Amino acid sequence: LGMFSELKFPVPWGHVAAKAWGPSEGRPVLCLHGWLDNANTFDKLIPLLPKDCYYVAMDFSGHGLSSHRPAGSAYHFLDYVCDVCWVTAALQWRRFTLMGHSMGKMKTSLNTELFLSYCFISPQFSFLYPEMVDKLILLENLGFLLAPEDAEAWLKSKRMVIDRLLSLEAKQQTPKARSPEAALQRLLEANRHLTAESGAILLQRGATETPAG
Repeated sequence: LGMFSELKFPVPWGHVAAKAWGPSEGRPVLCLHGWLDNANTFDKLIPLLPKDCYYVAMDFSGHGLSSHRPAGSAYHFLDYVCDVCWVTAALQWRRFTLMGHSMGKMKTSLNTELFLSYCFISPQFSFLYPEMVDKLILLENLGFLLAPEDAEAWLKSKRMVIDRLLSLEAKQQTPKARSPEAALQRLLEANRHLTAESGAILLQRGATETPAG
């Protein structure tokens, strides 16, 4: 397990890098590094672990050998959960063990949103996609804590956002060319509160004319 291979997974802004140890047919284990670290965090640990597992340690976006997000973009903790979704989809892993290190200590603030922003990525992913995680291993953390009255709404809203984002990015296509009339009709179908006049005004700046339409 001292030997490893380098991996790259394409994402819309470049790639997510990772390194892997063990047999690819072994039990899958995804390793998530901590705050301002990278996949090398696990170099000394992995050789001490069971030899029949396939360990993949990823670099989160902007860390290690992974591409940075576009200049001016923020690095929200929920975006790191999306990184995990991209990598596990590329690996075609439906169920795996998740092992995470650090990535923010728990805060004692009573403000839920502030509290969540400092929580750990592995528990967040496990909470959002429990059907994919067979075991959660936490190094130096307390886990993902959420008030019972907030849990259902948080789970529903955050998972919907992530699933929609990934589905849209996965089926990116060349924009369709439409006539001005068809473009207006499409806009009105998607925004039923608009009048035809309002839609036409928005399209003056919201559509680009091409030779095809």
